[in-house]
Amino acid sequence: MSGLVIVGGSYAGLNVALAARHHGYAQRIRILTNESVLPYHRPPLSKGYLLGTTDPQTLPLRGEACYLENDIEVQLHTHVKAVSPGRVETSDGHVRFEKLALATGARARLINLQGAALEGVVTLRSLADTEAIRERLGSVSSVVIIGAGFIGLELAATLRKLGKSVTVLEGQSRVLARAMPPRMSEFIAAEHRRHGVDLRCNVSIAYISGEHGRAKSVTLADGTECPAELVVLAVGATPNSELAAPLGLLSQGAVEVDAVGRTRLENVYAAGDCTIHPNAFAGSVLRLESVQNATDQGKSVGAAIAGVHLPYDSVPWFWSDQYDLKLQMVGLSQGADLEILRGSLESRKFSVFYFRDQRLIGIDSVNAAADHMLGRRLLAQRIACPAAAVRDPQFELKTLLAAPR
Repeated sequence: MSGLVIVGGSYAGLNVALAARHHGYAQRIRILTNESVLPYHRPPLSKGYLLGTTDPQTLPLRGEACYLENDIEVQLHTHVKAVSPGRVETSDGHVRFEKLALATGARARLINLQGAALEGVVTLRSLADTEAIRERLGSVSSVVIIGAGFIGLELAATLRKLGKSVTVLEGQSRVLARAMPPRMSEFIAAEHRRHGVDLRCNVSIAYISGEHGRAKSVTLADGTECPAELVVLAVGATPNSELAAPLGLLSQGAVEVDAVGRTRLENVYAAGDCTIHPNAFAGSVLRLESVQNATDQGKSVGAAIAGVHLPYDSVPWFWSDQYDLKLQMVGLSQGADLEILRGSLESRKFSVFYFRDQRLIGIDSVNAAADHMLGRRLLAQRIACPAAAVRDPQFELKTLLAAPR
């Protein structure tokens, strides 16, 4: 019998375990993961790890000593088949539990496309995915990436650094359409084209062609053929919520939780990319895919499991590295009715501040880390940030931190 069973070796899963211990949970804790390694950093997979500049020894989130010190067991190579009250069915048998946390994350979304099963058509979500891409790169000169979201664009930047010919195909009218406003999309698209990426938006893909079972090109609906010895599907992610579906815990395809990660079932919790939760900054329920969300929500769940009420109300923040651009986002810019540029696009060091009803709701920064860190504090502490102050390039925004709330 395990006191707490955590399904998923992820940021969320590890932070659930560590927070539960930190807040005094004394029962047995076991993490079940179908991967072959301890929980690891995922952002480097599309960047430094693929380039060979990230030391593999720095990938684990915590070293083995941390698990020993906190008496946390990790069971690798374990596929969880089903969950029922008090019991987890695995590929090796079953595990009994008193409390359960689902931290199953998300997987790369697949598309129903002729040729998608050919050798050389891959996704990028896990360490195993990155290893599979690395193994192929030595014999590849041309790559087509389907999807211009963060992973697709980060990978495009990495592959250009490696000297590969890169084509990015996007069905929507601009890159990062679901994540960023048009001004930022246009800036980032221009940077990719400046670095030699063949970036095409508003395109429809007909099929992937192959030869001797291997991908060789991607054909568009208008008949255009894009050579591709490697095709990467980067069209978003699907929450791994199948285990929760039979228990009636889903909403909009994700595991529905409250502010401390509780589901509708007693003693069953969830955290991370697989969840949908009430978000104070969105003013609605929301599913976030980010390291920040998985980490902070996991801490809230671990505390709740230990009997400590610490609702999850962290400011959402994200980042992406592309070429020499450090793109950092804080807050949620959707629904903004005012945008103010601070700095200049030409300098490649600027921030865009987003307001709704005269209230700051988000900041997108490029090579302007100080603005990002300031934004995290302003939003977290609900400090007023007047639009007039942002418009004035001489005004020191950090002085707002000392102003009355």
